Amino acid sequence: MSDKFLSRIADALERISPPDTLTMDFTKGSAFLWNVRPNRFKVVDDINSLDLDLLLGIDRAREILLQNTYQFAKGFPANNALLWGARGMGKSSLVKSIFNKVQSSGLSVKLVEIHREDLPSISQLLAYTKGHSERFILFCDDLSFSIDDEHYKSLKTVLDGGIEGRPENVIFYATSNRRHLMPRDMIENEAGSAINPSEAVEEKVSLSDRFGLWLGFHPCSQEEFLQMIEGYCKKYGLHIDQDLMISEAIEWQQTRGGRSGRVAWQYFIDLAGRLEINI
Repeated sequence: MSDKFLSRIADALERISPPDTLTMDFTKGSAFLWNVRPNRFKVVDDINSLDLDLLLGIDRAREILLQNTYQFAKGFPANNALLWGARGMGKSSLVKSIFNKVQSSGLSVKLVEIHREDLPSISQLLAYTKGHSERFILFCDDLSFSIDDEHYKSLKTVLDGGIEGRPENVIFYATSNRRHLMPRDMIENEAGSAINPSEAVEEKVSLSDRFGLWLGFHPCSQEEFLQMIEGYCKKYGLHIDQDLMISEAIEWQQTRGGRSGRVAWQYFIDLAGRLEINI
């Protein structure tokens, strides 16, 4: 065999070999991005998030997830959480803002984001976190699966059901536009080709059932939409005539075809730019 071929074999074996937990220093940061090829943690110096008080229209979800996160950070039982529903209503922002609040209270908790396409490597990620004194929130944003996607099988073991299961110091939070994480036609196709259709449907739906918390996010009302913008203006010291702001905001959301926290923030960014105010 050539040296080049042997080198390729050695590199492949190194990638799949169990990681050495002693080499990981999680004191370098509070938030990390999990990268593969090779497996490593990238420190995130500045988390892109809003103040928790600025996330309006999701009071119940905020209360439940904050309590669940405090329980976990303090070492008490807590559930994996699935935040699902309308786009732009603050699902991922809520996870990051709650993490900042809990972490700033002095509790030893870390946030690790993993991309959906990297889920097959999640067992290696867990091997790094196992045995550490820190507690880890694994976060996957915009989680969903297509018809030919097998990544969900990697996730099922982490959530619940594997022989080893997830480490005691790890919890999993995910956001999705779908409550069951898979498109309806995917579930129907599986049912149509199965010997027992009901069992095929249960197999697909069981993935979301492994999240102890289901937190739904729904489109905001016009009143909530305007309250979001008013909150941003107050937070960052922008002064504008109330009637002018309302008329502009309504026109803005009409051109976007809907209301959401994201649309409110985008209008606010435009407003701040026109007023030449840095935020």
